[in-house]
This record gives sequence, structure tokens and C-alpha cells, in this order.
Amino acid sequence: MKTRAKSAEATATAMKPKVAPTKKKSRKKPSASSSAKDDHRDKPKKPPTAFFYYLEDFRKTYQQENPNVKSMRDIGKACGEKWKTMSFEEKVAYYDIATEKRAEFEKAMAAYIKRKESGEISEESDDYE
Repeated sequence: MKTRAKSAEATATAMKPKVAPTKKKSRKKPSASSSAKDDHRDKPKKPPTAFFYYLEDFRKTYQQENPNVKSMRDIGKACGEKWKTMSFEEKVAYYDIATEKRAEFEKAMAAYIKRKESGEISEESDDYE
């Protein structure tokens, strides 16, 4: 059994005129232009994670064992499944590599920030844009 409130809501929604969807205009965010200036060609890139170091090794051996598989999707799936089943002891070598690279990145980033704050890197003199 319908109550008056429910039936009134149903008729109100049924009587609303249908408006054609309008196209949304794409607008650039104002912060996008300022963040592009912050990215500098001398800025160090973040190092890959332990999984990506493992992926490099796995890809080489997998392609040698399965030369007919060319799809990176298939290689990535096989690598992910193998990574999940590996013990921590097997992963330690890749975690060590990633930790070393992360420490190098943090040192390079600290040096970059120091140069940027001292004014050695000027944001307005970017000719590559």
C-alpha cells in the first residue's frame, strides 16, 4: 500500500522535464601550470620497487623459456603469480637492491632540494617547455 508521501514523490519525479545532458567543458586546473614549472629536468626520478627489479630478471628468463609469448600482459601475470608465491628469503635480494637505490635517490633528492633553495636551479629559465 502506497502512502501519500510516496505517491507524491513518484508523481513529482515523473513530471520533471527531462533535460538533455550538456557537454562538460574541459578546463585546465590552475595548479597544473605551476606544478609543471616545479618539475625540472635535473630532478631525480624515483627508483623502482623491489618487484620491478624482480620483473627485470624474471622477464629475461621467462622469454628464454617461452619464446612464443610476446605479450607483456602474460609475462606480467606470470611474474606476479610467482612473486606472490615466493618466500621472504627469496625476495630479500630484490628488497636489498631497492633499498640501496632508494637511499641513493634520497641523497640525490636532498642535494636537488638544496640546489633549488639556494637558487642554483631557476624555474623561469626553462627553455625546454
